[in-house]
Amino acid sequence: MTFYLSGFRSFLKLWKSNPYFELGPATSSASFFLGVHCVIGNQQRWFSVKPTTPPNSKILNLLVTKARTLKKGNDSNKQASSGPHYFAAGEAKKRSHLSGNPQNQGHTLPVKSTVQLPTKPLNSEEWDKLKEDFKGKASFEDFVISQMTRSCSSVDVAKSLLAWVAAKNNGIVGYNLLVKYLYLCVFHKQTSEVIDVYEIMKAKYKSLESGGYTLLIRGLIHSDRWREALLLLEDIKKVMVPSKKNYGDCIQGALLHQDVNVAWSLYQELVGHNLIPLLETLKAFFDHGKDMNDDQYSNQLLDILLYLRNNQLYPGESFAHSIKTWFESGQCSSCGRAIESIHLSPEEYEFLKETIMRDVIDGGDQYKKTTPQELKRFERFVKSCPPFDIVIDGLNVAKMFPKGRESQNLLGIVSQLAQQNLQLLVLGRKHMLRPSSQWRKDEMEQVRKQAHCFFADNISEDDPFLLYATLNSGSHCKFITKDLLRDHKACLPDARAQRLFFKWQQGHQLAITKGFLKSKLTFQHILSYDTVVQTTGDTWHIPYDEDLVPRSSCEVPTKWLCLQRKTPAPC
Repeated sequence: MTFYLSGFRSFLKLWKSNPYFELGPATSSASFFLGVHCVIGNQQRWFSVKPTTPPNSKILNLLVTKARTLKKGNDSNKQASSGPHYFAAGEAKKRSHLSGNPQNQGHTLPVKSTVQLPTKPLNSEEWDKLKEDFKGKASFEDFVISQMTRSCSSVDVAKSLLAWVAAKNNGIVGYNLLVKYLYLCVFHKQTSEVIDVYEIMKAKYKSLESGGYTLLIRGLIHSDRWREALLLLEDIKKVMVPSKKNYGDCIQGALLHQDVNVAWSLYQELVGHNLIPLLETLKAFFDHGKDMNDDQYSNQLLDILLYLRNNQLYPGESFAHSIKTWFESGQCSSCGRAIESIHLSPEEYEFLKETIMRDVIDGGDQYKKTTPQELKRFERFVKSCPPFDIVIDGLNVAKMFPKGRESQNLLGIVSQLAQQNLQLLVLGRKHMLRPSSQWRKDEMEQVRKQAHCFFADNISEDDPFLLYATLNSGSHCKFITKDLLRDHKACLPDARAQRLFFKWQQGHQLAITKGFLKSKLTFQHILSYDTVVQTTGDTWHIPYDEDLVPRSSCEVPTKWLCLQRKTPAPC
């Protein structure tokens, strides 16, 4: 099979991502039992987020204590043991090492490559020279692209290989080469390139092999064309039952784009085929649910917990933390009632987005110096990029740590975020690209390799760009700046718009608490609930100011009054 490469467009900056992986079992031998009481609707269920002692623990602990006492008093009593039980996690591996199992000795020798993989794109002459030096028996092109996938090489480097092959073969690129290139695009979350390959394959073939489908599905779910991944899933169904990875990717795509009904429908299909969902798929439901106040969704999550029990599945530590966060999100510690979420409803989000576009970005000239032409240039830039996870006010962040060089400060923040496989946008001014004592060229080049960057004119204001990019990326996108955006809030036409803006700001603005140079980057905790007077009918929750504690207009109280209506005792 071959493909014609004429359909490739220009390649965008890299998208960073980890390959799909499956969470392993928890390593702790402690059992997790149910110990928190929850009332949802008219149902009462018991569940747990903390480790407790297993049944008959008093007897077990007493026996262990006696064994330890006997051991101290008499060395001959060495059969009693207080170590992990036979079925504890990790014990089989330990026994395997003790028994000298040759399968675990790691005798496989590393395979040495006969070609040094390039770290930057090569031109035609450089690829010709590299092929001349190749001593292997396999096809040079296949060998190099295989090594690139193993080392997760840059998409730009792989693209230069494909361009070289196409030039040598009248624009023809073999299927194996194209699919492995697609793997790198998916790995780096370079969605625009995934779509390019998708268009080529869709035009050339009516169906693909399962590996091609899997890569395309995984690559499309992060784009605004995510629903086409569902069409590919339907194509797979025509010949076989899709894998749990295929279902899991489509479920995560639906949740990412706020289509809960599609996600649950796919989940029911998945378990209906007697497939065990990936733990990462189940975790995605809990991650999405922590921002929802929906009884039906909560009941479905409780059903997932029962599914774990009935199938003897054990969540990994990250999954367990997601479950814990869901249980604890938005509940009054006094009465247990749910508090209103800090996140806007889809209708509120669209209303706020349209209002800000109209009254802050397109209007509000008294608060900005940005020209309409530059805003149009920025709009085109944003449309050419995938949705962002975090938008960074580059100049603002660079000045957060006075002891460091500004480009060094910015690079330190961007590098740590890039390691988390986040899609980043750095907003800056053109003067940041001119080498100076505060802005080193090599450090800014590293920033541009790890994030999308847009540098506005030096007279422009950053905030309109920050608001535009964040709101257009979707409700998951956060932003980093020390600016409290009070001027832009004041541009909004009425109290409702200003209240929703402040609510959105509280749920999306990240505040750096530590992150200078080599220290670990940490952010101030974002509340999951809205700090506003609220009622459920029989309860009132009222945030209030403490005496002698000053609070500015952009801050909210930290103390709450919980009022509950008492039910009269029966006569």
